[in-house]
Amino acid sequence: MLKISSIRSFLESTLFVWIGLTLIITLAGNTLVLPDWLQVVGRSHPILLHFPIVLLLMGLLFFWIPGIDKKPEIREIGEISFLAGCNFAGITVLAGLILAQEEYTGEILTWHKWAGLVVFGGCVILYFFRAMQAKVIRISSVVLAGAIIATGHWGAGLTHGEDFLLAPIQSNNIEVVPLAEAEIFGDVVLPILEAKCISCHKEGKIKGELRMDHIEGLQKGGKSGPFVLAGDFEKSLLIQRINLPLDEKKHMPPKNKAQLTDEELLILSEWVASGASFEQKLVTLPAKNELYQLASVKFEGNKIYSFDAADQDDITELNTSFRSVQPLFPESPALDVSYFGISAFPPESLSDLKMVNDQIVQFSLSKMPLAGIDLKFLKDFKHLEELQLNFTELDADQLKVISELNTLEVLAISGNEIDSESLQNLAKMKSLKKLYLWQTGLSDPDQKSIQKSLSTTEIDFGFDGKGIIYELNSPAISQAELIYQDSLELTLSHPIKTAEIRYTLDGTEPDSISSAVYSAPIFVKNTGKIVAKAYAADWKGSKAIEAVFMHSGITPSKFSLVYEPNSKYKASGAATLFDLEKAKTPNLGEKWLGFQDEPMVLEVGFEKNADKPKDVSISLLYSEGSHIFPPSKVSIQGLENGKWNQLASTIPTPSTKASSARSELLNFELANTNYDKLKITLTPLAHLPKWHPGAGGKGWVFVDEVIFNK
Repeated sequence: MLKISSIRSFLESTLFVWIGLTLIITLAGNTLVLPDWLQVVGRSHPILLHFPIVLLLMGLLFFWIPGIDKKPEIREIGEISFLAGCNFAGITVLAGLILAQEEYTGEILTWHKWAGLVVFGGCVILYFFRAMQAKVIRISSVVLAGAIIATGHWGAGLTHGEDFLLAPIQSNNIEVVPLAEAEIFGDVVLPILEAKCISCHKEGKIKGELRMDHIEGLQKGGKSGPFVLAGDFEKSLLIQRINLPLDEKKHMPPKNKAQLTDEELLILSEWVASGASFEQKLVTLPAKNELYQLASVKFEGNKIYSFDAADQDDITELNTSFRSVQPLFPESPALDVSYFGISAFPPESLSDLKMVNDQIVQFSLSKMPLAGIDLKFLKDFKHLEELQLNFTELDADQLKVISELNTLEVLAISGNEIDSESLQNLAKMKSLKKLYLWQTGLSDPDQKSIQKSLSTTEIDFGFDGKGIIYELNSPAISQAELIYQDSLELTLSHPIKTAEIRYTLDGTEPDSISSAVYSAPIFVKNTGKIVAKAYAADWKGSKAIEAVFMHSGITPSKFSLVYEPNSKYKASGAATLFDLEKAKTPNLGEKWLGFQDEPMVLEVGFEKNADKPKDVSISLLYSEGSHIFPPSKVSIQGLENGKWNQLASTIPTPSTKASSARSELLNFELANTNYDKLKITLTPLAHLPKWHPGAGGKGWVFVDEVIFNK
């Protein structure tokens, strides 16, 4: 068995090794090139540091034992423990100095580094001068113990954040930001970055030279490129890294960290797509903007309901082609029920809602033909807060029933004639916070009367447009799906009942004279694009709104791509083009195939005796801000008798400005069907136009579906 003296001698000798190596690395700094294998030693720093802390503190306790000078055996145990702690302190300091050369920097690192050196130096001095007066030793041991604690605190700040130690006792009060004051970056994007990213990109730990704990660092970017570029998914480091496969080394957050949710991914993508502003207010975005819809929920102060949720099977059963039943917001027991489609409205279906009487909080029957229908069933909705009954031909008896709904906070009955009796009943609804009375035939005295009776209610009578011509808002287009098999119902609607909706189905913009007038749902059996505008007397026509619809006809028996799509935008390869799943515009890496350096060349074949398609539709994405442009040329060729013949071609209209991301559809009628195979070529733009910030660079072509029909 080794003698204590031999152990002491060995530990004292190794101590000088650690001192020498520490001096070399400290003095050499970043000029010293260390081999890669030493990174393993450096990364063991968080594991090693526990040994010296325990051994040093235990050794320091021995200095406080009364009369220890008269107890040589106990004193020797304390000294050996302290000496072993000094050795582990040296090894830990060396590992920390190696680790610090990776991607750590900042003020906290400096404090942690020098405090660690002080602890190592202090314990070495204290060991070799342990024969000093007991009083001096004890004071020195207290100072050293304090240095050990401080070093550990700064180390925890590096790995867990500066407020890690005191976080449990700090205030958890979260300031509620009103929607009108919420900023897109500060109140929506930054909390995501703080939760999932900043721990590896902050002072003291700046991986990839990217610092994310202040805006200046984000604007500067990292060593691999800019953090974000407005509207540019390709060059934005953030979008590149979060969309990489999880197993990719550069995927962020690293796969051993908490990953971004689908909603967080979409918010970050939409932030970049909408301009990546660090100062823009959320309310400046259009109400239909996907980022606004996702983020505004956070600031609307979702109400907490104490009643039980409805059975999920009941909710599923109640969702039909004419009725929607959905939670007010995720995980809420409160339900929002809406009816749509006048021609499909079955009044008897209202009795189906008995199974969710206790959960309905918002209910809409706007534009449904309610004449003669008994509305007393509304009284069974115990928690009804919002009722939408615009343009429903309500009579006085029905309005009386409505006036007795004491839980209502929001009532919209625009487009219904209100007589004096109904006005008196409405005046009793003191619980109302908002009341919408557009086009109800109320005179100025009537309006003043109801305002006086409901002095705390916000009442909207619409506005008088005399002498001012306003532009109508665009109509809404509703369709159950984008890609369908048999036929598809398209419905158009507008909040102003008297507005006339005109539309086209060939992709051209409708006018107020020759275009078809919408009067009933439209049923289509082909592939195309509907474009609609609203017109009304004394109003400017609305902006056009459009939507594509694709009929899934003939499926090729075999298909292949001559050139593979870009590795960042490869989805499921050629199969993506025929999976009948329409891609969403923000999720560039999921369902879109992207081509830049090579054209998309698709070759397809069909069953030998089957009918050959004579129509081809190609679904594309345009997003000029992300360098995604219309193809410079589209060519469709047919292989006949071993020769490729031109069947259709076009040069799409070039983009003249950057617009928001949108789906586009190119339709082609083939010259003949006497072919064995088809070849479809989409050629990317070779040089971006002069008006574009990336002028001269290559454009992208993004495609997600190719549809064939007879």
